[in-house]
Amino acid sequence: MFNIILAASYGMSGFFMKLSDDEYDEKSSILSAILLGIICGAFTAYASSISLDAACIFIAILIGNILALKVDGIHHIATMVSFLILFIIFGFPQFSITSLLVIVICMIGAVIDEWGNDNEAIYAKSAFLEYFFDYRFALKVVILILALCGLLDIWSFIYFLCFEIAYEIARIIFEKYLL
Repeated sequence: MFNIILAASYGMSGFFMKLSDDEYDEKSSILSAILLGIICGAFTAYASSISLDAACIFIAILIGNILALKVDGIHHIATMVSFLILFIIFGFPQFSITSLLVIVICMIGAVIDEWGNDNEAIYAKSAFLEYFFDYRFALKVVILILALCGLLDIWSFIYFLCFEIAYEIARIIFEKYLL
């Protein structure tokens, strides 16, 4: 049951993250983007409170987005604040030196993804790079390598794929039905 709940939390986090971004970026619907971001923050905080790996991954994504200067709207601030508040309320796992290393490595992957995503100069170099960065594969590769090295559980890679699949489902739904 734990695996199902964690996978669902990752998935709902990705789903609401994409909807929040699209509401803000495509429809300029600030209130909807904020509300969806808060829901995203809640699912992310819950996953992070029950799994050290999730905490490492999501903290790395948060820091990576800040460092890549991709926190570009009030909806991102609302998501971040709701995540941090709820993460404190729900409680967080015990971090170790290894988990801090995992956060730094995942953060580097997140920054690379954010710098490459929607970067026309990189997209112009090749169709492969456009695909790689459009779907943010750097962090997926990093998480897989960390799992194969034993620094993350292999299930964490699968959960992260749930996040990514739900993110893409939200993209499709938004483009087809909500735009």
